[in-house]
Amino acid sequence: MIPRSAAIPKTPSWQRQMARSFTRLSTLLEWLDIDRQKLPFECDDSSSFPLRVTLDFASRMRNGDAGDPLLQQVLPLQQESAVVDGYSQDPVGDMNAAVSQGVFQKYNGRALLITTAACAIHCRYCFRRHFPYQQQHLEQQLCDQTLEKLNVPDISEIILSGGDPLTLNDQRLAQLLLQLKQLPYLKRLRIHTRMPVILPSRVTPELVEMLRTFPLPVTIVLHINHPNELDKRVATVLHQLRHSGTHILNQAVLLKGINDSSGVLKELCEKSFDMGVLPYYVHQLDKVHGSAHFQVSRERTLELEEQLRKTLPGYLLPRFVTEIAGENSKVPINLFNH
Repeated sequence: MIPRSAAIPKTPSWQRQMARSFTRLSTLLEWLDIDRQKLPFECDDSSSFPLRVTLDFASRMRNGDAGDPLLQQVLPLQQESAVVDGYSQDPVGDMNAAVSQGVFQKYNGRALLITTAACAIHCRYCFRRHFPYQQQHLEQQLCDQTLEKLNVPDISEIILSGGDPLTLNDQRLAQLLLQLKQLPYLKRLRIHTRMPVILPSRVTPELVEMLRTFPLPVTIVLHINHPNELDKRVATVLHQLRHSGTHILNQAVLLKGINDSSGVLKELCEKSFDMGVLPYYVHQLDKVHGSAHFQVSRERTLELEEQLRKTLPGYLLPRFVTEIAGENSKVPINLFNH
């Protein structure tokens, strides 16, 4: 059992910290001083999508509070086994967009690379929780076939995704960036990650320098759902990333009982902006099997968007969108009627 006072070791590498993540529900609940027998909901230890959460992220959860909004994002509930109409294993049409192993092209001008299956946290609403990573991920080195698919005039932006691409070590990431920067048509690089928030120690001096010296504009898109996810450690590494010249955006997922409040969303937008992060998207839930209990209605989503419009300056107002398999862009929620 790890005492709370020793939760965030100062000396071990980020890989060792990641290895010490909670993977057993009983251990996490005990550490948070929560009596499982008194939980107002049933959990499922046997889920095929196991619990995983870093000590750093868990340290921001409120001790003794089973309703904590960060805890609610990672608890495996029995509700996940319910079969609900309209929810599927591939809600955004990933597999139909595959152009080669680990390479997907949904939208004009952009290609997405599945760099790894690994994540430092298992979000229960993850739209790739059923993704066939065994068959669909990049090789250690991009092969000639993959480079050929990427080296075309109509792909000017590469998106690194996963899993979480920053679970790759600095050496592996450097190898990948070395290959990508040789693509003559590439103009921008985007990295989708939760690591600076989930495990701030991942932002090493080597990583910051790697991004600073990349010859093209780099944008990091974070995934922060609640203002409680942001603390001084996160602020410090975000400042380091910003100082490297990296642009930083945030996309949140609207989650019932977690952030479906204009007050919470307003605080998230303002607090993240204070740390150098520009609000980008608020996504309506992707309807992946096992996530229906997080769903917020379209009507409520539109109400929240309007409430934020009245209280935030335009540059802090994220776009409320949904993703529809087969569409050539994200769809503004006010235009989505299904």
